Amino acid sequence: MQNFLSVKTCSKQELMNIIKLACDFKANPGKYSQALAGKSIATIYEKPSLRTRVSFDVGIAKLGGHAVYLDQQNGALGQRESVKDFALNLSRWVDAIVARVFDHRTLEELVEFGSVPVVNSLCNLYHPCQAMADYQTLYEVRGNSLDGASIAYIGDGNNVSHSLMLAGAILGVDVRVITPLGYSPDAQIYEEAKHLAAQNGGSITLSHDVSHAKGVDAIYNDTWVSMGDSKSLEDIQKIFKPYQTNGKLMTDTGAKYFMHCQPVYRGIEATDEVVDSEGSLLMQQAENRMHAQNAILMTLLCK
Repeated sequence: MQNFLSVKTCSKQELMNIIKLACDFKANPGKYSQALAGKSIATIYEKPSLRTRVSFDVGIAKLGGHAVYLDQQNGALGQRESVKDFALNLSRWVDAIVARVFDHRTLEELVEFGSVPVVNSLCNLYHPCQAMADYQTLYEVRGNSLDGASIAYIGDGNNVSHSLMLAGAILGVDVRVITPLGYSPDAQIYEEAKHLAAQNGGSITLSHDVSHAKGVDAIYNDTWVSMGDSKSLEDIQKIFKPYQTNGKLMTDTGAKYFMHCQPVYRGIEATDEVVDSEGSLLMQQAENRMHAQNAILMTLLCK
């Protein structure tokens, strides 16, 4: 691994190594307290953030490193200054770049012109750090194993669903993505995930029927509210209401766990009954963002 823009170029062993390293850091943080001593990481935010910013800032500090927060006070990347010059300058000062951006192409330019590792903390196509935290969580609750694991993502076919498919395919997980008509994941990414699943013993299924989630370990939601600017919340709710995760769906499918990358709009994509249930893994996922991201940074920088 030279960068972490998407999981699709990683091997199954590399992803499992990240998950196991994340679990070890979680259990033994003192062991890694100087892992990034003397290193500085620029964290760039084109989009607002709670979990991403705090988990990276605190996580880097726990590794003995220093996070340099860069927001958009100086304008969007590529406007006040080209992404090329931004990357060239940062590479002279920092040891890695973590970027939460609108367009995946921005990350590719940071890699192209920079000379330090780049981590994708979110873009329009992928959310790989979230996916690694999610599969770490599933690994933990299943007794430190993903053998035979299954997950159903229900909602919009977006960047989160893309990374869940790709990482799950490589890890050998049964991943089912269930969306309303017209909201399926990107077709090319779906085909890439199917190819990776065939190589690694996983399974990728697309559907518009929530009954196809029956028998999975976990049901996973993402917010509906951030979708397309052209539709109001009222219109979105009309389309997605049949895809809400509630007590009946959990019972009908037999899913033991509920997952969500947050922010969660209670009573919209999921009911309070589910969000606050014993099977809810939301806060474990949120905590694991820090651990998984630390494992990614250590993999890239501690060689």
